[in-house]
Amino acid sequence: MQLGAKRWLIAAVLVAFGVSALSGYFNRYYLGIAIDVGISIILAVSLNLINGHTGQFSLGHAGFMAVGGFTAAKLTLELTPSVPAAAQPALFVGAMLAGGLVAALAGLAVGLPSLRLKGDYLAIVTLGFGEIIRVIFQTSPAFGAATGLTGIPKFTTLFWTWSAAALTVYVVASLVNSTYGRGFLCVHDDEVAAAAMGINPTRYKVTAFVTGAFFAGMAGALYAHHKQVLKPDGFDFMKSIDVVVMVILGGMGNTVGVILAAILLTVLPELLRGFADYRMIVYSLLIIGLMLLRPQGLFNLRRRESRSAAAN
Repeated sequence: MQLGAKRWLIAAVLVAFGVSALSGYFNRYYLGIAIDVGISIILAVSLNLINGHTGQFSLGHAGFMAVGGFTAAKLTLELTPSVPAAAQPALFVGAMLAGGLVAALAGLAVGLPSLRLKGDYLAIVTLGFGEIIRVIFQTSPAFGAATGLTGIPKFTTLFWTWSAAALTVYVVASLVNSTYGRGFLCVHDDEVAAAAMGINPTRYKVTAFVTGAFFAGMAGALYAHHKQVLKPDGFDFMKSIDVVVMVILGGMGNTVGVILAAILLTVLPELLRGFADYRMIVYSLLIIGLMLLRPQGLFNLRRRESRSAAAN
C-alpha cells in the first residue's frame, strides 16, 4: 500500500507541475479558485486527523493557520529584498516549512495542557486559543497590528499548493493506515479501552494535534503568498467553523469525502455569486439542508459500503 501511495503522490506532484507550467494560459480568476481549493484541502484533511480519526473536537484550526501565515509572510518580507531571484523559490519553501513548524509548536503548547480534556471542554479551549492568537497578531506592531501585513511576495502557485495538498493527504493517510496510526482509531473509539491495552491516549492526541497544526501552518503560508495581504480578522472563529463544516460534510474520518467536501464548499460560494447579497444566505441554507438530509456526511462512502456489506 505504501508503494502505491508513493506512486500517487509522485503522480500528483507531476500533474501539478505540468498544469502549473501552463497556468499562464488559464483565466486568472479560475486559477485563483483552484489555488483556494488546494489550500482548503490541506486545512480540511489536516483537521480530519484531529476531529475525524482521533475523535477530538478542535475549533482553533484558523489560529494555527494564522501562526503559519504570519510567520512565513514576515520571513519573506524581511529576506526577499536581499535574496537573488533564482533563490527565492527556496526561500519560499523554507518560509513555508518555518510557518508549519512554528504552528506545530503552537499546537504542542496548547495540546499538552488541554488534551486531557474531552468533547465540549476541548472545543472551548481550542476556540479560546484561536481567539488569543488572533488578538496577539491584531495588537502586535511587528505584524502590522490591525492592518496586518501587506505587499507580501506572490510566491504561491498551483504547483506549490497542489503539491502541498498531495503531501498532506499522503502523510495523513499513511499515518492513519500504519501500525502506529491504528492508535488514533483506538483513541477515537474508546479511550478507556485503549488505555487498558497500554496505549497512551494523550500521546496520540498530542501527535494528531501537532501534525494537524503543522499542515494548517503550511496552508496559512500558501494563503499569505497567494492573497498578498494578511489581516488578523481573516482568521476568526468563522474561519475555523468553515473548516469544521468541510470535515463534517465530507464524513468524519473519511479522507476522500473530506477532500470532495473541501472542493464543494470552496467552489459553491463562487457559483452563487449570481445571488448577490443573498449569496451567503443561500449557501447557509444549502449547508443546513445537506446536514439534515445527510447527517453522517454527504460523501461518507465508507459507511454506505459497510452497511451494504453488513446487509449481505
